[in-house]
Amino acid sequence: METRNIKPADTCRYDMISLGEVMLRFDPGDTMISHADSFKVWEGGGEYNVACALSRCFGMRTAVATVLTENEIGQLIKNRISAAGVDTSFIHWLPDDGMGESSRNSIYFLEKGFGIRPAAGSFDRGYSGISQVKPGGFDWETIFGKNGLRWFHTGGIMAGLSQSSADVIIEAMKIARKHNIIVSYDLNYRPSLWKRFGGKEKAEQVNSTILKHVDVLFGVESLEREAKGLETNLFCSAVAKAAQKHPNLKMIATTMRHVKTASVNDWSGLMWYGGEFYEGIRFKQLDIYDRVGGGDGFAAGVIYGMLTNKDPKTAIDCGVVHGALVMTTPGDNSINSFKDVDRMLAGAGAGAIR
Repeated sequence: METRNIKPADTCRYDMISLGEVMLRFDPGDTMISHADSFKVWEGGGEYNVACALSRCFGMRTAVATVLTENEIGQLIKNRISAAGVDTSFIHWLPDDGMGESSRNSIYFLEKGFGIRPAAGSFDRGYSGISQVKPGGFDWETIFGKNGLRWFHTGGIMAGLSQSSADVIIEAMKIARKHNIIVSYDLNYRPSLWKRFGGKEKAEQVNSTILKHVDVLFGVESLEREAKGLETNLFCSAVAKAAQKHPNLKMIATTMRHVKTASVNDWSGLMWYGGEFYEGIRFKQLDIYDRVGGGDGFAAGVIYGMLTNKDPKTAIDCGVVHGALVMTTPGDNSINSFKDVDRMLAGAGAGAIR
């Protein structure tokens, strides 16, 4: 993928559209879920978080394609999406049957963890509207062709929602490529999603089918868990294998994370593009407030860099810095401004801004 092949912004209504589930997260704050008496709520979802960050932090025109159930919880999620500046025109609504037997809005509970105590989550996402979508459920020809789009993004969380989810993804990707739209996919493997379908082996099988239609891949499965630190050679080797296995890929970008504790990580990123490797800024012993969404923030920064014709090194640095900043704030998605990212890219420290 050459950046010159990305459609000019003035020819499209949207810079980026994501496809995926948007959930309501319940955060117990500094305590544990099992001992909480109050919760803060945010909207979030692996694919949506990228669209949110591109809108809120980077000022790009984004939208989300998803399905919600028509009740107060659905309206809350939709209102929070709108507040982030993400277009809600492509949200489909299903009727509420009063019991959640035919369609529900997904929720989940997550505690941030601290030190040796890891973050822990509990999901309640069965019968969600987006998990029931079949091919033909979205009018991709209108969404992509009539409106005009530069970049389409989805990922492995969407793929693992149901037996039909991968077919919906492939349908969207084929139509996106027909309209010369860049297609990206984040592997985002979640054991809790795939265990009912056959676990990691099934996820890899599904992903291998989807990746035939992808230009840009985020993540290399199991890479972070295998690494004992930010070992560039290990990451380069794994990325090179992925590029060889999937020759249609034009770019691969992955976070480089070494988890020391739940609240201290080493953090960086690596990009393969044009046959060359580019390593991002390194953060040694990055203090983590809430790690959820760090990888999505990374993807958003990289996409921003490519959409604005930045050189590959700047694009990967933008992803690393933005992902790091996302993990210093509460919630799933970015609440940072571009000034925050630009300041860190310029080498500013953590001193008070007065």
